[in-house]
Amino acid sequence: MDKKHKLRSSPQLRFCIPNPRAWATVLAIRTRRGIGARRGFKKAPQSGKRFGDSTFTGTGGPLQIIETGIPGLLRLEPRVFRDERGFFLETYRRDLFAALGVSAGFVQDNHARSEQPGVMRGLHFQLPPATQAKLVWVTRGAVFDVAVDLRVGSPSYGQWYGCELSERNFARLFVPQGFAHGYMTLEPGTEFQYKVDAYYSPEHDAGIAWDDPDLGIAWPDISPILPVLSDKDRRLPRLRDFRSPFTFEPASPAKADA
Repeated sequence: MDKKHKLRSSPQLRFCIPNPRAWATVLAIRTRRGIGARRGFKKAPQSGKRFGDSTFTGTGGPLQIIETGIPGLLRLEPRVFRDERGFFLETYRRDLFAALGVSAGFVQDNHARSEQPGVMRGLHFQLPPATQAKLVWVTRGAVFDVAVDLRVGSPSYGQWYGCELSERNFARLFVPQGFAHGYMTLEPGTEFQYKVDAYYSPEHDAGIAWDDPDLGIAWPDISPILPVLSDKDRRLPRLRDFRSPFTFEPASPAKADA
């Protein structure tokens, strides 16, 4: 992945919302092909490693893995079974993740709702010994989801990956320990869910600024709406003022071949 999103150009996609009853127009002016290509960074490839029923038995079927260009950070696209009643999918399978070398033992599920577009949550992480890996997805609405590599020694340290997660694409992002994570909502009434492998610990709660110019994250331009942040997130430091306690551990040959 060329330059791993070290970008500073302003995004071009705009939201034109003339009145509060016109939130539905957001759907008409966004693209379902992935907003990445409209923001000046490399779009995630559409091909990936696929696990099928020949390898894993059960109802879940294949799981497609999209490379992100950052070690350990995985975008996942599960098979969705549809009929006249609606749809069915498996939101998580331990054996599929184990085959990918992901050993996270999830212990807590979280669910967040944001009432309007432009809600910005992040960029968050927990410090050792309460570090968290996350599996994140959207069950209503859509977000632009971002992960930043904070692992010292990583070939992608300080670099970011962003993609759209929505109720329509069913995509998931697995965020390993040692990453900052955050998202911006793109639609009203967005509901975001995620699993973590360590319990929430307020004394280890930390983060970096979502708009750090050194990161150059190309967040969606949702003008005339202004981003909505918590007071805590407004006070987060820049990456250059943060001494990372996370270290990069290359995958073992066994995990790399999984």
